[in-house]
Amino acid sequence: MIKQMVDAMVHSLKGLAEVEIVEHKDNNHCLARYNGKLCTAIFNPYSGYYYVDDIFGVIERENSESIVISEDT
Repeated sequence: MIKQMVDAMVHSLKGLAEVEIVEHKDNNHCLARYNGKLCTAIFNPYSGYYYVDDIFGVIERENSESIVISEDT
């Protein structure tokens, strides 16, 4: 998937903000960059919004390009 800027619901804001979607493997396994942080996200097809968890879903890695979302749950 090509990186894209979208409006998304951001956990800390409890509202919409512009974020960069880094990876969209499926609706429940997405990565987004918000405010300089790489975060987990999900996509809700009913609302049409990504939901970014910038509080509990922050991924602390130096090289975010090499992160692979595991299919194991």
